[in-house]
Amino acid sequence: MRYITLLALAILLLRAVANGQEIPAYKADGLMKRLAAGEDTVFIVNFWATWCGPCIKELPEFDKLADKYSGYPVKVLLVSLDFKNDYPAKIRKFVSKRKLPHEVVWLNETNANDFIPKITNEWQGSIPATMLYHRKNNWKKFYEGMVKSEQIAVLIDKQLAARY
Repeated sequence: MRYITLLALAILLLRAVANGQEIPAYKADGLMKRLAAGEDTVFIVNFWATWCGPCIKELPEFDKLADKYSGYPVKVLLVSLDFKNDYPAKIRKFVSKRKLPHEVVWLNETNANDFIPKITNEWQGSIPATMLYHRKNNWKKFYEGMVKSEQIAVLIDKQLAARY
């Protein structure tokens, strides 16, 4: 009996590994609380979707930023705005296929008029969109449209410099 239990646990573990990273679902309020909990962390939050061509094209920019700030309190968080029927299977498959090294979460909201103001009033609703957030310095910067790692790095450097 014990061997059957161990075998069942091993199968479940292998299935979890094969399915890739866990993709938690957040409401906008929960997402902002999550960011606020990382007081000393500068967050690079990218709002994207698997069906958005410009979003996919932009993803390597976040890899460059993660590499540049490895060892610093900087974190890339990819927030999927995929449709409810794409969560979690399609998103997980995309993340696994692209080997995305960053944490991915899904925004479990459908009414943009409700969730956008909870994130930032600067957002008109298009994607890709990127928000830089640093609670410790009470700082937020928002970009709608594609960004380049160089433009983001200048702002992150200023936030990191303000720490010392």
